[in-house]
Amino acid sequence: MAEFKRVLVTGGAGFIGSAFVRNMVKAHPAWQITVLDKLTYAGNLANLEPVAERVIFRRGDIAEPEDVRRVMDGIDAIVNFAAESHVDRSLVDARPFVRTNIEGVLVLLDEARKAGVKRFLQVSTDEVYGDLAGTDRHSLETDAPAPRSPYAASKTGAEHLVCSYGISYGMDVVITRGSNTYGPYQYPEKVIPLFITNALNDQPLPLYGDGSAVRDYLHVDDHAAGIDLVLHHGETGKAYNLGARLEVTGVEVAERILDLLGKPCALMTFVTDRPGHDYRYSVNPSRAEALGWKRAWDFPSGLAQTVDWYVKNVDWWRAVREGQAFKGHVNQWYTRKPEKP
Repeated sequence: MAEFKRVLVTGGAGFIGSAFVRNMVKAHPAWQITVLDKLTYAGNLANLEPVAERVIFRRGDIAEPEDVRRVMDGIDAIVNFAAESHVDRSLVDARPFVRTNIEGVLVLLDEARKAGVKRFLQVSTDEVYGDLAGTDRHSLETDAPAPRSPYAASKTGAEHLVCSYGISYGMDVVITRGSNTYGPYQYPEKVIPLFITNALNDQPLPLYGDGSAVRDYLHVDDHAAGIDLVLHHGETGKAYNLGARLEVTGVEVAERILDLLGKPCALMTFVTDRPGHDYRYSVNPSRAEALGWKRAWDFPSGLAQTVDWYVKNVDWWRAVREGQAFKGHVNQWYTRKPEKP
């Protein structure tokens, strides 16, 4: 088992990154954790408030060498969550995705190599595999990537860079490919927190197309635990799928949320589908399970816990939804009605 003392978590003020930090403070109390985050619209220092006294926070951009260099002293492991991560936004403007998800990863790898960092873990996504609609397959780590959005393409490019540094320079690198993740503190442009907060506001829950797109929903604490396990036990140069072995449609997500909140199904509404919509993702997580990883949350329990968190943390999500980044995105994507045949 690899041992680390000083860990750099990039993108650690975002949704999954902050969950990882909060969990690692408990799991590895001897770690010195430094968080580097640009604090874009999706980054939020409030996500780190429960552990603020236990981490070192530095604001910075992973695509800027100076920002990375100034936090690298003594670091022996890097876990890279920093990314532009929303497919819809990548369809509007792919350039920020290329800068952060590819150029930023290149900068991190260069600085990590110079600093002699022991291990570099790249947090990737199941979207690199592309659409599995019309099949009963589950993506394996050995499958060729087939990204279908600028976001997925940028994450695929990042993976290739990470692997190339492992081969070319002998760096110890590993990759995790997580499925769709949900839980507390998630920015409400993503479907589950969007539906929860819309329902709490008695606003429509917008479903793309006919709402039949399938996702393998993974609770963020399970995702964080999987990353921790791969960081310590993953084989260098390998990728590891982290999926819940669940397949849930958008309609089922909406129905469950409305039921938990006692809201009418009439709040479900169908909007114009997004271009190139992938209708099914599903990964086979056997490689991670062989290391000892197993999800703790089933979807009904995890969703109920998540809904309860948003009910109890109205101030957090109302402040986020008041921002122009959220309002502009909603107006652009969720107000269009599908064309009649």
